[in-house]
Amino acid sequence: MITLFGLKNCDGCKKALSWCHENGLEALIHDFKKDGLSEPQLERWISVCTIEKIVNKRGTTWRKLSKDQQSMIEDPAAALALVLENSSLIKRPIVEANGQVFIGFDEACKSALIS
Repeated sequence: MITLFGLKNCDGCKKALSWCHENGLEALIHDFKKDGLSEPQLERWISVCTIEKIVNKRGTTWRKLSKDQQSMIEDPAAALALVLENSSLIKRPIVEANGQVFIGFDEACKSALIS
């Protein structure tokens, strides 16, 4: 089972889900807004991928943060709290499959899912 963490109305998440189904892979979207995001889940992603890779600094949510809030990313505990409070800061989708974690749905992720 492949889990796509993101938002159900996110175009990237929808495209990833469609690609999985078109390629005969069982997948579902875990919607941050509806289904929530746990601290242990986020901590696991950070330990595997780093907070810098997880936070979308190009998005609207990031740009709406104050400079003080943006600087919280430098402190691991503060970054964790900031992202848990603002799940829209997370790049989408985060893909979990077969014990692996991928940030975004790129060719490397697709290749790993197919093999």
